[in-house]
Amino acid sequence: MGETTVTTLEGRQGPSTSPIAGTEDDRTGRTFARVLRRLRTPRRPRLWFEILLIAVSYWTYSLIRNAVPEQKSQALRNADWIWRVEHDLGIAVEQSINHAVDSVTWLIVGMNYYYATLHFVVTLGVLVWLFRKHPGRYAAARLVLFATTAVALVGYYLYPLAPPRLMNGTNFIDTVVVHQTWGSMASGDLKNMSNQYAAMPSMHIGWSLWCGLTIFALASVPWVKVLGLLYPTATLVVIVATANHFWLDAVGGMICLAFGFAVARVWYGSMPYALPREVAVRTEGARGTARPATTHQRA
Repeated sequence: MGETTVTTLEGRQGPSTSPIAGTEDDRTGRTFARVLRRLRTPRRPRLWFEILLIAVSYWTYSLIRNAVPEQKSQALRNADWIWRVEHDLGIAVEQSINHAVDSVTWLIVGMNYYYATLHFVVTLGVLVWLFRKHPGRYAAARLVLFATTAVALVGYYLYPLAPPRLMNGTNFIDTVVVHQTWGSMASGDLKNMSNQYAAMPSMHIGWSLWCGLTIFALASVPWVKVLGLLYPTATLVVIVATANHFWLDAVGGMICLAFGFAVARVWYGSMPYALPREVAVRTEGARGTARPATTHQRA
């Protein structure tokens, strides 16, 4: 015990452990731990970096999503299968909702614009709110959104799916085409700019549920919390009424969001909303060494 060399019968020494090598290994391990700890420590976000990151990330997401081959035949077969499964489950009411809402012109037109705009406006609004009011939680919440979107791209590639409005042999109404409203990248003159068969999972649900949960968890005003929960609920009705998604597409979006939260939980060791609201500010010690300052956590 404790010996570092062994003498054989021939009088030769066996292999020994170098204390220098051990020290180098320890130093490397400590350096790696410091780097990892620094990466996992929330910092105050920089506005220019966040604008650039979000712009580049969305551009990349759109590029990859639209680069996925439009496997029309497989997408239509998958849509038929989804429709049969929903009938077996007794939840295939999308067509009835689509026709009922389409009969009220002002309502369906409003839903068309809702589908085309709020998906981006509300998500960006929540990101700005987090950036300004919850800087300590911003990076972790943003990671949830990014991981959710990234895994959705895998779904688009592995499971091409036609939206209900493009199915054969059904009577779904493409509400954007019928009412000639603008904004949908999947209908009308803009349909060639977007992958028509990337309906599973629904990122309208993934993103809106992320917004809703974030608002509910962090808002201090009760009625704002209620609005946070109503937003993904309204989005679910809209994606079905406009015949852009099945109910099960929404389930796919929820699963992707769960994955996003799991990634953030593993990386930061905590759920985003449980992190301190403020970011610790590093100050200089007496001899110029950096040390973290004490911060006050506010709800």
